[in-house]
Amino acid sequence: MTATTLRVTTPAATDIVLTRVFNAPRHLVFDTLTQPDLLKRWFGARGWHLVECEVDLRVGGSWRFVSMGPGNRRMGQGGVYHEVEAPGRLAYTESYDDQWAPGESLVTTVLTEHAGRTTLTSTLRYASPEVRDLVLAAPMERGVGEGYDRLDDVLTSL
Repeated sequence: MTATTLRVTTPAATDIVLTRVFNAPRHLVFDTLTQPDLLKRWFGARGWHLVECEVDLRVGGSWRFVSMGPGNRRMGQGGVYHEVEAPGRLAYTESYDDQWAPGESLVTTVLTEHAGRTTLTSTLRYASPEVRDLVLAAPMERGVGEGYDRLDDVLTSL
């Protein structure tokens, strides 16, 4: 896999796995996933940006993002951290204000480093195959891919 390719797989009926390699050490990738000043520089698809970004990075701590996009559309999401093991692992719940993906998902992100390159693997687990399929039918893959391209630019600048 090249450093600019997002791979999306569905290894289980309720899961989506997102994998991307970045040309940066994992502590920097972890920081960009967890520090509001860095998240605001990359999070979201092209044309979207975070207008609110709150992170209480501890087990039981919450997070909340509100993004603004084309036409001043807003999208809010948030959840609670279940695991925080810097710089290699995060697990948290995620739900959206507008219910485009109904209910709550569990996201587990693992960062592995080899020779200065970090592989990010996020497993998104949904309540049912139907909800997972709704997410797959949405422009999630494009949005995540564009966000990761923006993240790659931030990592290069760090």
